[in-house]
Amino acid sequence: MDRTLVVKVTAGSDAPERCSQAFTVASTALAAGATVSLWLTGESAWFALPGRAAEFSLPHAAPLPDLLDALIAGGTVTLCTQCAARRDIGPGDVIPGVRIAGAPTFVEEIMADGVRALVY
Repeated sequence: MDRTLVVKVTAGSDAPERCSQAFTVASTALAAGATVSLWLTGESAWFALPGRAAEFSLPHAAPLPDLLDALIAGGTVTLCTQCAARRDIGPGDVIPGVRIAGAPTFVEEIMADGVRALVY
């Protein structure tokens, strides 16, 4: 049975523990063999830009760039369309492997059979 987890992270450097938890849970699920989709929304939208994850620091937490790289390589990472627009982030600005999509895509993902969704 395929296990799928969709994680929507709304926090960034404004709430570092919540942000780190989202990336850690998503990466752990990926390492456990689950299909993982991570959505960057709100302040986490900035992590779709090159170098921004490297600016994030939280003591005793896995490095955010490593977690993001793993999620891009093995899962799906999506930047919210509206969050990108509010920050003047376009498709040419994001890290390779990050897509930009909106609510219809998010709803389609979370409504599929057997999907678990978490929001941080």
